[in-house]
Amino acid sequence: MAEVMHPTHGEVHHHEPPTGWLRKYVFSLDHKVIGIQYFFLALFSVFVGMALSLLMRLQLANPGQKIAFLATLFPQAAKDGVVTPEMYLSLVTMHGTIMVFFVLTTAPQGGFGNYFLPIQIGAADMAFPLLNMLSFWTTFVALAFMIAALFCNATTLGPIGGWTGYAPLSALGNIAGPGQGIGVVLWVSSIGLFCIASLLGALNFITTMLNLRTKGMSLMRLPLTCWAWFTTAVLSLLSFPVLMAAGVLLLLDQLAGTSFFIPTGEYVSGKLLDTGQQGGSPILWQHLFWFFGHPEVYIAILPGMGLTSHVLSTFARKPVFGYKAMVYAIFAIGLLGFFVWGHHMFMSGMDPRTAIAFSLITLTIGVPSAIKTFNWLGTIWNSRMRFTTPMLFSLGFVSLFVSGGITGLFLGQSTIDIPLHDTYFPVGHFHLIMGVAAIFGIFTGTYFWFPKMFGRLMHEGLGKLHFFLTFIGVNAIFIPFHVMGMVGAPRRYSTHGDLQYLSSVMPLHKFVTYMAIITMAAQFIFLFNLFWSMAKGKKAADNPWEATTLEWDIPSPPPFDNFGGVEPVVHHGPYEFSVPGAPNDFVMQTDPMVVEGQEAE
Repeated sequence: MAEVMHPTHGEVHHHEPPTGWLRKYVFSLDHKVIGIQYFFLALFSVFVGMALSLLMRLQLANPGQKIAFLATLFPQAAKDGVVTPEMYLSLVTMHGTIMVFFVLTTAPQGGFGNYFLPIQIGAADMAFPLLNMLSFWTTFVALAFMIAALFCNATTLGPIGGWTGYAPLSALGNIAGPGQGIGVVLWVSSIGLFCIASLLGALNFITTMLNLRTKGMSLMRLPLTCWAWFTTAVLSLLSFPVLMAAGVLLLLDQLAGTSFFIPTGEYVSGKLLDTGQQGGSPILWQHLFWFFGHPEVYIAILPGMGLTSHVLSTFARKPVFGYKAMVYAIFAIGLLGFFVWGHHMFMSGMDPRTAIAFSLITLTIGVPSAIKTFNWLGTIWNSRMRFTTPMLFSLGFVSLFVSGGITGLFLGQSTIDIPLHDTYFPVGHFHLIMGVAAIFGIFTGTYFWFPKMFGRLMHEGLGKLHFFLTFIGVNAIFIPFHVMGMVGAPRRYSTHGDLQYLSSVMPLHKFVTYMAIITMAAQFIFLFNLFWSMAKGKKAADNPWEATTLEWDIPSPPPFDNFGGVEPVVHHGPYEFSVPGAPNDFVMQTDPMVVEGQEAE
């Protein structure tokens, strides 16, 4: 057999340093520029998503109240300044979709992964730089389609079918409600483009990590961030094609008269559907969507897990407790994530025996998550912690992950999930574990890697103020959601004020709304700190955190080819802290010295 030739470390950066402004900052092939582009795309998206959620909270806290600026901005969707039920449902749809795809999926993987994976493995760039650029711009076009969906209908702000786009209502077109025609077409097209971009990125990540590791960088010397990005890429490669296929079928139902998801005898607004579309299965959409949807939870959270492990070790000044167990746990979470999609469908009328199987697997996936949690605690136990801003956000990540994960054990049981499923209880659960925990991972990465990306330090005082306001705020918002759910407050309803049995919930809604406003305001502290520090922040040393991995062994910001054309040689693991006999309390991966009791490899 002919020998397969893989690109070498020196051959990958085959593109020359850019000279023009467009090639350097817009259509760049440099993985670092592309990572920053992903980061700012996600930053824009998160503020759009927050604005939509604020409108939802204002309506829930004061149902029916006239809000003057809404009448000005949306004269038909919010006639006389009152949020209609249709507008509220469109806010739910677009808030969820933008946050899940363009924030939680984009920033940790596309942003930080693109920027730091090649550097952490000692490569000059990603394996396929052109593919990397195409991946970002496809994501950008996908976001443009999603933003266009906000303005497709005068009486709503997009489709009204929820971020899950449940069929058959999402397949019927305008007859199903405002925004369900062209709004759904734009929404599905955006998601399809995002799937293509994610597949391109996933292929690049997998190839880069397997083929471009520098000399001495064995698999068990990789930082845990790299393992998390690699596993996330595998999940993306296997799950996004399923969602893309489902989206194509949905578009065919919308535009071509097929009936993949439209059942026989469908009644819409009290009238029998007479379009000739029949024989489809709405449950098929749920299977396809959630086969993607549950791995998506881990696509959002795994990069945060890897980064939390990395940062906890750095600022605890201790090696990661159980490094190999952490690697295997990441893989186990990724693998088991493909077998539990049915726990989202306990309400679909599935056979109880099937529900038992999904319940058991759901409990099983808690085991590797628990391993990671106990290993994090083991890492910081009896350590000399440095309470920097990135360390605080890592500790906050662990706290939110545990809080949200515990409630997941309840929802994993069909007998409990069925009465709680359509209440605020699961809304609180997935916001804590998938939404806010993943956001804390993004904040951790921003504060930790900002000195390397921009050569300056973010303001620690503002960073800590941002942390405490945000941590207190998100708990004050989403813990009460669980209480509302146990009382029976239904989700997706634009008001609870008309239901007598929910009168006790209205004070909670007002409290949550006030805390949401405070928490959102705190994010402008972060925004100011970010842009002010880029221009005026204190100049950072090459290794201000006294970390050990390869990105801290090069100038800040890194040069175009990362390592100046010199291939680094790795002699140590990624978390060599407090090593006996070492002159410092950390040993860089490239440090060739022989440490007492350890032979250089």
